[in-house]
Amino acid sequence: MLERRNRSAEAPHDDLVDHLVRSTPLQRGEAARVVLDVLAYFDETTEEFVRRRHRELQSHGLRNEEIFDRIRHELPHRAVAPPGLSARQLRRLVYG
Repeated sequence: MLERRNRSAEAPHDDLVDHLVRSTPLQRGEAARVVLDVLAYFDETTEEFVRRRHRELQSHGLRNEEIFDRIRHELPHRAVAPPGLSARQLRRLVYG
């Protein structure tokens, strides 16, 4: 039991990596990278998400009105949904 605790402390997501290796065609290294990518995605703050999505949508040629409307509708679907933000609050996150 102590050995398992130490292993978990070193790599706390080994059980998830093991599950992915068993249930998908991913190799262990690939599964570990997927877990780290997913964790990084969900570790993104609201401000980081808003700024990233603004850049992405702007690069697709969308205008701010469309961008802020889309972001406002995407936010409640984040892993930990932030409070509802108005277009003005979204602008402030992007432009300061």
